[in-house]
Amino acid sequence: MFKKLIFIGFCLISSISISQTKSLTLKDAVMNQYRAFVPDQMIFFKWIPETENYTYLKGYVTLMKGSVTEKPTQWFTIAEVNEILGSKLNWFSGMEWKDSKTFWLTDGANYYSFNTELKTGKKIVSVPENGENATIEPKTEKVAFTIENNLSVTDTEGKTHVITKNKDKNIVSGQTYARSEFGITNGIFWSPKGSYLAFAQKDESEVHNYPLLDINPTPGELKSIKYPMTGQKSEKPKIGIYSFKTRKAVYICPRGDADFYLTNVSWSSDESYLLIAEVNRDQNHMWLNKYDAKSGKFIKTLFEETNDKWIEPEHPAFFPADNSTDFVWISERDGFNNLYLYDIDGNLKTKLTNNKFVTKNIHSSTLNGQEIVFEATGENPTNSLFYAVDMNGKQRLLTTNEGTHSVWVSSNGKWIFDEYSNHDTPSKSLLLDGTGKEVQTLMTSENKLADYKIGKTEISSLTANDGTKLYTRLIKPSDFDASKKYPVLVYVYGGPHAQMITNSWLDGSSLWMHWMAEQGYLIYTLDNRGSGERGFAFESGIHRRLGDLEMEDQLTGVEYLKSLPYVDGNRLAVHGWSFGGFMTTSLLLRHPDVFQVGVAGGPVTDWKYYEAMYGERYMDRPEQNPEGYKKSSLLNYADKLKGDLLLIHGTVDDVVVMQHNLALVKKFVDNGIQMDFFPYPMHKHNVGGKDRVHLMEKVLNYVIEKNK
Repeated sequence: MFKKLIFIGFCLISSISISQTKSLTLKDAVMNQYRAFVPDQMIFFKWIPETENYTYLKGYVTLMKGSVTEKPTQWFTIAEVNEILGSKLNWFSGMEWKDSKTFWLTDGANYYSFNTELKTGKKIVSVPENGENATIEPKTEKVAFTIENNLSVTDTEGKTHVITKNKDKNIVSGQTYARSEFGITNGIFWSPKGSYLAFAQKDESEVHNYPLLDINPTPGELKSIKYPMTGQKSEKPKIGIYSFKTRKAVYICPRGDADFYLTNVSWSSDESYLLIAEVNRDQNHMWLNKYDAKSGKFIKTLFEETNDKWIEPEHPAFFPADNSTDFVWISERDGFNNLYLYDIDGNLKTKLTNNKFVTKNIHSSTLNGQEIVFEATGENPTNSLFYAVDMNGKQRLLTTNEGTHSVWVSSNGKWIFDEYSNHDTPSKSLLLDGTGKEVQTLMTSENKLADYKIGKTEISSLTANDGTKLYTRLIKPSDFDASKKYPVLVYVYGGPHAQMITNSWLDGSSLWMHWMAEQGYLIYTLDNRGSGERGFAFESGIHRRLGDLEMEDQLTGVEYLKSLPYVDGNRLAVHGWSFGGFMTTSLLLRHPDVFQVGVAGGPVTDWKYYEAMYGERYMDRPEQNPEGYKKSSLLNYADKLKGDLLLIHGTVDDVVVMQHNLALVKKFVDNGIQMDFFPYPMHKHNVGGKDRVHLMEKVLNYVIEKNK
């Protein structure tokens, strides 16, 4: 039996107005959620360094300027800037302030400097046309970039420093590595003063080539990617350190096995040391190691962490000030991400926060490094709030309004720009003082859906079988009638790091869900155990048995739905993508009597086909957990299908390779069971652009036609 339903205080009507007259088209819902219907915001807000002035973009092509005492006015248009620079920028792309008078712009290949006082500017550096991953160093204005598998740097004099010259394409430098796990988003790490460039290097020689078919040429061509599947040979990482003084690079290798992970790279403030988190292949042991920047030699392990499930460091060490020899480390060692203050020798000075909620990241420091500003959920995990904590552990909440916030703190720490939304607020931009007190409202967005037929969204919660609180979202049509019986579409993701239900505008939902509700459906979502922003205990119960707890919680949601007098329990459909595709297919095959229809996009069907970094964290290696792999493999349940199932896959998916779907389709054929399959040629892990309208038509029409 499902447990008692708990309603949250903001379970109110979302986006409803007595003047609703327009009907939302599916094309508008898909294409315009982040265009015509996006709430008004102060786009690209920036504090001008060392001042109390700020800028933001209006329509992306007009730079507005304001201050804490003056209302914003138009300052420059992109046309005016282009005329001065001799550039052809479409908007203020890549804008960053260099100092109180100068900002940079980039079109990805060329970097420009613009002086707002003199109204002059110039191109400062260019990257070759085939250059990628360009990353500027702000003090020297050098730009590092990659061409194919090698790394180079161009300076303001037009001189190119070739950092690596590997002819072997299996040796890749300066790019993201470890399949972008552990919070990794790049492979280039400038030192604080620009004297050194640290970079990731990976040896992929033993990693299998995985073929993807390019259908554009005649005949088609196979293009290979490196894809280390669970239990197979993986990449071997190094971290290089290039000195612009010696013009040589030194390399740091894992101290354990060659395929251990090197992640969370950070520089000490004085450029003397590099701190690197090393994680073993089993991802249950982490060492934070200190290296000499000049020689690359190992100095000492500052501390280590272990866990019988997994260790997943996602944030580099944070040095609060330019002269700081102490750093802040984010660790989940006590069950929730908290902040710990260490000195450069690895001595724990204090635990700065003792929160029983999730710290998401460190935003910045103020008061010359004496206070840390960080983002966290707060007591309500659907929120995203900002806090400050001093070096004695005294914590204060900066953003007092419930909701999902983004903040920018002025360089002197006296002013905070706070932009947020919540269940009832499309977007609101505030000026706060350094204590978090509201000083003025800078912008309030209207509800751009007010004239459309948009129904009621209810945010509430259920209790899982172990007593855990599970958040839910139910979208009803605008003409909802409790005396009628409605079919339900359950939208599911359910995997690690993801949170589908947030206290934000539209509550984390997509507008296509509201379109579907207007077709006479209820749209239901539940964030099950294993999903993000709830702490280690909530998230780690899935270890070695992906799908079990997640389905248990989803079925708790189904039991609740069936208890509602206005739900037609014989017309339940489920849809999800990626991990949500795995969940959708799992529910159809492992609980075949529950759902009548399922649409699974890019699903994992057997974890042995998935990449090692993610798959081994949650499932261990196949030889270590054979029963877990067997139980979670959907190939073993193909003969159980009763409902209608549509499988969808991008043909060049490099995240969940199409082998997952094709292997499952073959099992259906082997069992003589009919189902439906639809490929999206030349699309990767999801379907974007104008083709996304086609995708959602395919998904939702299938549900409507089959779920009768």
